[in-house]
Amino acid sequence: MQKETIRREPTGHGERYVLVRDGVEAELTFNDLPGDKRVTDHTRVPEALGGQGVGTFLVERAVKDAREEGKTIVPQCWFVRQQIDRHPEWQDVL
Repeated sequence: MQKETIRREPTGHGERYVLVRDGVEAELTFNDLPGDKRVTDHTRVPEALGGQGVGTFLVERAVKDAREEGKTIVPQCWFVRQQIDRHPEWQDVL
């Protein structure tokens, strides 16, 4: 399966990662706290994109950026927590 480009863009309350497939948008929102903490607070994958790995692609990007920026992820979103728990290779960002 092809991984589309995931954009990182500001929101009114922080930032988000966005993946668009067939005109349908999925997102993972997050906020940086003072210091090295990054709070991931919401992942939204519309039903039309469900079961295609889109949410996991978004979490993978969040993990990649956290590593590159020296951040630790505080997963308030249950989906982010679940995905990091399922991928031992990502747990270094917790």
